[in-house]
Amino acid sequence: MSKPLTDQEKRKQISVRGLAGVENVADLKTNFNRHLHFTLVKDRNVATKRDYYFALAHTVRDHLVGRWIRTQQHYYEKDPKRVYYLSLEFYMGRTLQNTMVNLALENACDEAIYQVKTYLQIFQDGGTGTCFLDSMATLGLAAYGYGIRYEFGIFNQKIVNGWQAEEADDWLRYGNPWEKARPEYMRPVHFYGRVEHHPDGVKWVDTQVVLALPYDTPVPGYRNNIVNTMRLWSAKAPCEFHLKDFNVGGYIQAVLDKNLAENISRVLYPNDNFFEGKELRLKQEYFVVAATLQDIIRRFKASKFGSTEVVRMDLTTLPDKVAIQLNDTHPAMAIPELMRILVDDEKLSWDTAWDITVRTCAYTNHTVLPEALERWPIDLFQNLLPRHLEIIYEINRRHLERITALYPGDYDRLRRMSLIEECGQKKINMAHLCIVGSHAVNGVAQIHSDIIKDTVFKDFYEVDPQKFQNKTNGITPRRWLVMCNPGLAEVIAERIGEDYIRDLSQLKNLLKFVDDDALIRDIAKVKQENKLKFAVHLEEQYKVKINPNSMFDVQVKRIHEYKRQLLNCLHIITLYNRKSIIIQAAPGYHTAKMIIKLITAIGEVVNNDSVVGDRLKVIYLENYRVTLAEKVIPASDLSEQISTAGTEASGTGNMKFMLNGALTIGTMDGANVEMAEEAGEENLFIFGMRVKDVEALDQKGYDAMEYYNRIPELKQVMDQISGGFFSPGEPDLFKDIVKMLMHHDRFKVFADYEDYIKCQEKVSALYKNTKEWTKMVIHNIAGCGKFSSDRTIAQYAREIWGMEPSLEKIAAPDDPR
Repeated sequence: MSKPLTDQEKRKQISVRGLAGVENVADLKTNFNRHLHFTLVKDRNVATKRDYYFALAHTVRDHLVGRWIRTQQHYYEKDPKRVYYLSLEFYMGRTLQNTMVNLALENACDEAIYQVKTYLQIFQDGGTGTCFLDSMATLGLAAYGYGIRYEFGIFNQKIVNGWQAEEADDWLRYGNPWEKARPEYMRPVHFYGRVEHHPDGVKWVDTQVVLALPYDTPVPGYRNNIVNTMRLWSAKAPCEFHLKDFNVGGYIQAVLDKNLAENISRVLYPNDNFFEGKELRLKQEYFVVAATLQDIIRRFKASKFGSTEVVRMDLTTLPDKVAIQLNDTHPAMAIPELMRILVDDEKLSWDTAWDITVRTCAYTNHTVLPEALERWPIDLFQNLLPRHLEIIYEINRRHLERITALYPGDYDRLRRMSLIEECGQKKINMAHLCIVGSHAVNGVAQIHSDIIKDTVFKDFYEVDPQKFQNKTNGITPRRWLVMCNPGLAEVIAERIGEDYIRDLSQLKNLLKFVDDDALIRDIAKVKQENKLKFAVHLEEQYKVKINPNSMFDVQVKRIHEYKRQLLNCLHIITLYNRKSIIIQAAPGYHTAKMIIKLITAIGEVVNNDSVVGDRLKVIYLENYRVTLAEKVIPASDLSEQISTAGTEASGTGNMKFMLNGALTIGTMDGANVEMAEEAGEENLFIFGMRVKDVEALDQKGYDAMEYYNRIPELKQVMDQISGGFFSPGEPDLFKDIVKMLMHHDRFKVFADYEDYIKCQEKVSALYKNTKEWTKMVIHNIAGCGKFSSDRTIAQYAREIWGMEPSLEKIAAPDDPR
């Protein structure tokens, strides 16, 4: 009889992290030492952690490069349809460990380089936004992500005396070992100037030129040898000014102008659900679109890999070979820019060009909040992009002619559906432009897609119902389970095998083990280990001690009124349950900063109450980012998803928590609705108004004072906040929050307060029964299959892009062709 495997041997055998693809661990170590030697100009004994990180990153990158080149050659040989995913918010996060997981190098690196764990932690991470690119590569799609190579992220958040302070987030200060500059594909982007109409066509002249320099980052699929490309553009000023301007004494001004031009790619604007019409933002949006479309047309016309020779001239076939997905309205300028290229440069007729544009472009909507929808002033467009304004006017003229023919005499409908808003300052509605100029429009959760059809874009849905679809968001299990929670990934693999990493729907097989004491014990053990690690992290980094046996109740959200952090605050004040809150605000949003101050003020009182002790802690963790998420999410017991029904488009944080074994307390909003369908509503803590209840309350009229006067505990909480209990030195500090909640609360916090408190009591009661709590956790993990970004992207591919995903593995560079 064979000897039972040890836990360590089981983990090696399961190979979730994998040794596949590396024939000789010694070779890996040799390569690492070689890169370390070239990284250092000093003695290895004084090498920094950053030196080791870069050496390890270059070692892993060596395994990527051959696959990267082979993939691009494969695409040129097969000439598949390509999809271009345009987003102004690509920022990569921790590329190294994700790459090691996808190439099955993690265990090999562990064996080759003993200190690998330390090196993985030290490099500054960016943000998020690459789940879809990961899935596109894993599904074998010829896909490209396009965006801007920002020098600075949104900001580094610091909490000073309870207030948020912003510091520069310099992403590139240490360089980026993953990116490769591609100056041979630099493209000119034009701004300002004027438009001339000639018998042979239209010319946009006397423009200012900014150069777009591309930087490529490899995006590997999961163990299929496919490596796609994310191309980010950096703004560079043309160099030709130097000698001329120096000779006329204007060199200093020329240098200043150069810096002004390069500001386009300097900083990422925060996504704070509040639109501000700044010229620099519009420049960013056109910059990425103009450079990307030149690149798309070049690649469409090219004959073979690495060739600049033009062989394909028939642009009427562009939609057969190119799909462009507009992620939100930020890349909406792709529609008039593609029209400009086809009509002005390629000399196609308007009707032919419009047919190509509509069949090529598709639009994903991400918000139903009116204040978040982009509306650009006509005056700004006239100055910055005069030719595109003409094109948009012509698109609108033809669009309104069609609507007039369908609904003669319905002038109010014409006003509602126009691309140009005439009320007050004339503005271009970019969402309307996207809908008219795309063949498909999708929301990101079923409830969200229904809302945009029923309310926000109802007029457009009535005209073109076939355009409107749903594509529920998803997350990549490679990053958000295998990488950030390997203990749980291995427990699952022991029961159902590791194929679920490619096909998350297989998680439903866990239901066979829902009553298995061993699985219940293993999942509870992994959760407790993650909580202990996080408790140590809090003590080391924040000097805060928490009881790891307490419930970790977590809300990870940008601060916004509709996400209702204030409802959580009211509960914390009301009940002394165990809490842990993590949130971050966009820097220009006054109410958000006040909410942060209120949270920290509550923490000051609660955490220093000797009677409460360690039974309740309120902790605000500053500067939320990917690396912190990878610690918080696996350690969380309860996930707060408490937005007002009908306001959250989807959410992906809710899915990450669910996959990592946290239970959800939430409203029927965004993806919560589908999570309840998949796991069973009885396995989530659902409370509060549904969308129809919110609509009914709107019709009746929401009166916050009615709830305040009727509910004694709510009245006590509000009186404490308004009376200075949490700000004794400044009693009126939170008067704006109190005024908003009492008189101007669009998101109806008080209406859900009572039900939320009762639901939290159910949470506390169940948490005392570890076995039943963990069984509910298993139901939730088993219900996560739908929420893989692989499923989302497969639906986009088949139903919008006209492409077929493939799990085929292409030959590795060292395999015969």
